[in-house]
Amino acid sequence: MTRLVVLSAGLSDPSSTRLLADRLISAVVGRLEAPVDVEVVELRRLAHPLADRLVTGFAGAELAAALEAVRAADALIAVTPVYAASYSGLFKTFVDVLERDALDGTPVLVAATGGTARHSMVLDHALRPLFTHLRATVLPSGVFAATDDFGDAGLEARVERAAAELAAALNPGAGHRRPRERSLEAELAEPTPFEELLRRAGADPTG
Repeated sequence: MTRLVVLSAGLSDPSSTRLLADRLISAVVGRLEAPVDVEVVELRRLAHPLADRLVTGFAGAELAAALEAVRAADALIAVTPVYAASYSGLFKTFVDVLERDALDGTPVLVAATGGTARHSMVLDHALRPLFTHLRATVLPSGVFAATDDFGDAGLEARVERAAAELAAALNPGAGHRRPRERSLEAELAEPTPFEELLRRAGADPTG
């Protein structure tokens, strides 16, 4: 079962950001032959838990579940509205509380919505560097949708191209992901024995 997680950072309801996310989901799922488990994380619902996490250092149950879903995802679609020429503050706050290795090697399709096409460079000057910093595998094609793009065939073509790239990245034979270390919570709950740590470091545990 392929686990596809979608981050949607739209603040309104209904949301053009969610609309773009749904189009991407449909296009990706339609290209995958294997069963797909899709989970959409609506960041709007997590605004208060995220603020609590910032000031207390602890994630509530709903936020913790969302963070774990992202960490366990085989692929991620990240869609944000554009604010002040960049991703939204809510979107960045969620990224800020992810574990450092949560997205290591994970294929990520970046997408954004904005009022006009002049904001389209946000994909390359903001979203792509952000996920590269997180050591994710950012797909070559991102999707930007201005208000006028919805209903235009050009947007559909961009969605299909990006979906094809994500579907290809999820090919089980592609070997595009490296094994991920256990989460901090898992390590604290069941620590790796010291002898095992010594073996990994190349030392003789009996010496």
